[in-house]
Amino acid sequence: MNQNTATAERPRGRPVNTSQQDLKTQILDTAEILFAEQGYSATSIRRLADEAGVNPALIHYYFGNKKELLLKVMERSFEPLKTALAEMKDGTESSPAMIANLMLSMAASHPNIPRLMTREVLLPGGEMQEFFIENMAPLLGGALPGLLGKEKSAGRMRQDADLPISALLILAVCVFPFIARSLAEPVLGVKFDDDGIETLNQQISALLKEGMAR
Repeated sequence: MNQNTATAERPRGRPVNTSQQDLKTQILDTAEILFAEQGYSATSIRRLADEAGVNPALIHYYFGNKKELLLKVMERSFEPLKTALAEMKDGTESSPAMIANLMLSMAASHPNIPRLMTREVLLPGGEMQEFFIENMAPLLGGALPGLLGKEKSAGRMRQDADLPISALLILAVCVFPFIARSLAEPVLGVKFDDDGIETLNQQISALLKEGMAR
């Protein structure tokens, strides 16, 4: 997204023939990028509106305020993952490789979310840190030790595996590549297109099967 685009050249308000859902998606996509690139505090509603090509009042109409918009950005990206992990909890298998595949799918669909998480959840003083720990983490990363425990009980995972550390390692290998993308692409030559993500998934699955599975 070109951050220097002249706002005077972009239509404002509700574009003609654009549905309400399309507009919401347009605003959410823009917010996801800007919050990740600039940070929540440094991104104004007016800047969001200019980049999305809408009137600031429309953002307030759909999302209330900037904090609620940030919340919706995060909920949109994590909701499919939360649903998939809940289904896995009720299923018969939850291998480290299967969990990693879910994490990678989320990151590939929303590649700015890992950087946004780093800014607003992981670093001290992050805008969403307290909310995420209390409301979202238990259903996402917090669910992983229990899922891995099922695998361990079924004899499909190493008995000497520490479940919380194993969960942390899965999160690390799946999320860090997207945080480090600005260096991984030009310095290491890692590709983040569809083929590159599939290769990353295969490599991580092989690593987890060798290191965690029995």
